[in-house]
Amino acid sequence: MAVYKPEDDYDYLFKLVLIGDSGVGKSNLLSRFTRNEFNLESKSTIGVEFATKSLNIDGKVVKAQIWDTAGQERYRAITSAYYRGAVGALLVYDVTRHTTFENVGRWLKELREHTDPNLVVMLIGNKSDLRHLVAVPTDNGKSFAERESLYFMETSALDATNVENAFTEILTQIYRIVSRRAIEVGDNASASTLPSRGQTIHVKEESVLKRIGCCSN
Repeated sequence: MAVYKPEDDYDYLFKLVLIGDSGVGKSNLLSRFTRNEFNLESKSTIGVEFATKSLNIDGKVVKAQIWDTAGQERYRAITSAYYRGAVGALLVYDVTRHTTFENVGRWLKELREHTDPNLVVMLIGNKSDLRHLVAVPTDNGKSFAERESLYFMETSALDATNVENAFTEILTQIYRIVSRRAIEVGDNASASTLPSRGQTIHVKEESVLKRIGCCSN
C-alpha cells in the first residue's frame, strides 16, 4: 500500500527560474519535466506561471518550484519579483535559431544583476531533436558555458531527451552545496542554532559557486 505524502512534506524547497528568448521552448521544458506533457500548439507565455515537482536526492525530498515567464521585451518589468529568491536558473536557447544563442549573454547579464552572483546556472540548448536544422553547434554552447562557469546540456522537450537529467542535475548540485553547509553548521553549533525552513542559508564554496541562499528545514 502506498504511503500518502502531503504536498508540503519536503526537506528542501528550491526556486528555479527559466529564462531565454520567446519561443525557445521554456514552457514545454517545464511541462515535460513536471507533467510529462508536450504541446505542439503552445503559445508564448503571458506573464508568469510556475509548477512544482519533488525529487528524492540522497534520501531527502527536494521540492522544486520552477518559474516560467515570457521572453518578450514588454514583460521585462516583472524581472525583480520573478528572480527574487531563486537559487538556480536554466538559461535556454533554441539550437535552430542562432539569434536566441546570441542573446544568451544579455539574459545572463540580467540574471546576475537580479540574483546572488553565485547562483547555480545551467545553459540549455533546446530542440536538439531538430538535428537537420541546427544553427548552433554543440561546441559553441559548451564553450560559452565553460567561459561563464555554467553547467551545460542539450535537450529536447519534444522527445524528452535530457529534460529530466537537466533539472535533476541542477537540483542535485544546489542540494549538495546546501547540505554540505548544513553539515558544517551541525558540526559547529548546537541543534537549536540550525536554520529553520524559510531561513536564508549562505553557502561558502571555494569554487565559482561560492554562496547561495535557499530554504531548508
